[in-house]
Parts: sequence; C-alpha cells; structure tokens
Amino acid sequence: MLYSSAADWRAAPRKSVLVYGMSGLGKTHMSNLLRDSGDWFHYSIDYRIGTRYMGEFITDNAKAEAMKVPFLRDLLMSDSIYIGSNITFNNLAPVATYLGKPGDPTKGGLPIAEYKRRQEQFRLAEIAALHDTVHFAKRADALYGYPHFICDTGGSICEWVDADDDADPILRELSQHCLLVWIKGDAAHTQELIRRFDRAPKPMAYQPEFLARVWQDYLSKNKCVEEDVDPDDFVRFTYAQALAHRQPRYEAMARWGMTVTADEVSNLKTPEDFDALIAQHL
Repeated sequence: MLYSSAADWRAAPRKSVLVYGMSGLGKTHMSNLLRDSGDWFHYSIDYRIGTRYMGEFITDNAKAEAMKVPFLRDLLMSDSIYIGSNITFNNLAPVATYLGKPGDPTKGGLPIAEYKRRQEQFRLAEIAALHDTVHFAKRADALYGYPHFICDTGGSICEWVDADDDADPILRELSQHCLLVWIKGDAAHTQELIRRFDRAPKPMAYQPEFLARVWQDYLSKNKCVEEDVDPDDFVRFTYAQALAHRQPRYEAMARWGMTVTADEVSNLKTPEDFDALIAQHL
C-alpha cells in the first residue's frame, strides 16, 4: 500500500486517498468533509464523467428534446438560447437522466439497444475518468497547492476492474498513487439502500454481462416484450441483484488497500477524525 503503517500515514506531508463502495454509504460525505477543511482537493469521478466525457452527449440529448418544441427549436436554430447541464458535486442528475431506464417509451423508457449504447458510453467514460486520477492528484498540488487529495469514485468502479489480476491496469495505476479505501456496509445497510431505492429508483451503470442476464430474466419472469417493460419496475428488480453482484467484487478489491465500515464513516466529524480512522486500520 501507499502507506505502510499508521506512523507512515500520520507523518506523510501529502496524503492521497481514493474511496469506493456502493452509492449511499458515505463516499461523498467523507469527501465533502475533507474538501470543506480547505486542505483537501476533491476529485469526483462522476463529476468528471458528466463534464468532460459525457457532457456533449448530455447536452445534445437535452437539445434533441427541446427541438421537438417549435418555439424552442426556432430559438436554438437562431442561436438565441443555449442549453447546458448544471452538474455539481452534489447534483449529478444530468448524468443519471441521460443514462435513463429501458422499457415502455410512454413511461419514459429507452429502447434496449439505445440503453446499452449509453451504458457503453458510460463505461468508457468512467474508465477514462479513473485514469485521470493521477493527473488530478498532481494538478491539485502543482496548480492549486493543495497538500492532500481525495478521489471520490462512482459505485460502478468494481465493474471495470479484475481485482484478482495483479496486473489490472486501473487498480495497479491507482494503488501506486492513492490509498484505496473501501467503505463496507453490512446487511442492515444493504436493506436500507434497497428501501431508499424502492422509494426513488434511479438509473445506474451495469456490467454488460450482468445487464444482459437480468434483462432476459425480467422478460422471462414477466412474460413480456421490450415495449411492455415498466422502466422503474425493471430497475427495482435489478437493484438488489446488482448489490449482490458487486459485493464480492468490492471484497476482491479490498486487498489493494484497506477497509473501513459505513458506520465509522458516518461518525466522522472532522478531518482529524478521518486521519485517526485511517491510522487505526493501517
């Protein structure tokens, strides 16, 4: 690991951390806490995806919808108005909205072929954003003078890596420049995440093989065709399976760094608490 001991961590003049785990377990809470201290540069993978790698896709999609309205079409064609997404660290809705959900178009669903195309765009974007981590870690110090750096990853990082491969290009690169920290939830956290998701189902990214399997399972179970799929029902059907699919992948990644619990992260109040937590587990 980047830091060999608690003493090594505490003595480090420049700390560099990458945090990962399921969305909703505290990654952004941890990152905001450190950023607000003024000493930590916060690099958000999802923000980078939405602004650098998928920004044009998102904007063009919004424009395509606006062009269906004659009044807005005339204004766009005459360059009288412009459309853009207002992505922030705490509002990544434009990315999720673009990803969408597959199924019945009258319920806002996408054709499965288009849905898979956008999923592939996201996969490539996330991999590229992860590879940008080293650049931003160096930039944070050289350009802005931040002494410390935290990379806040998306929940789908585990889908694009092979943690059992010592030569995995993503994990190998990241672990050389950051301490990888997994926020691990327990069964109670999993049930709470499922309850939250059932109340407000959101688009998410899936490993292609996993998506193909659950899509066919859903069609078979409900004896329906693509156009009959309720988009929200499908993503609810998929969510708990996605959590179970990702858990062993996160566990395999843990050997590349260290593990903290979601409860420990929720109790963090200060950067000093964070330093102590990392030291405790090293």
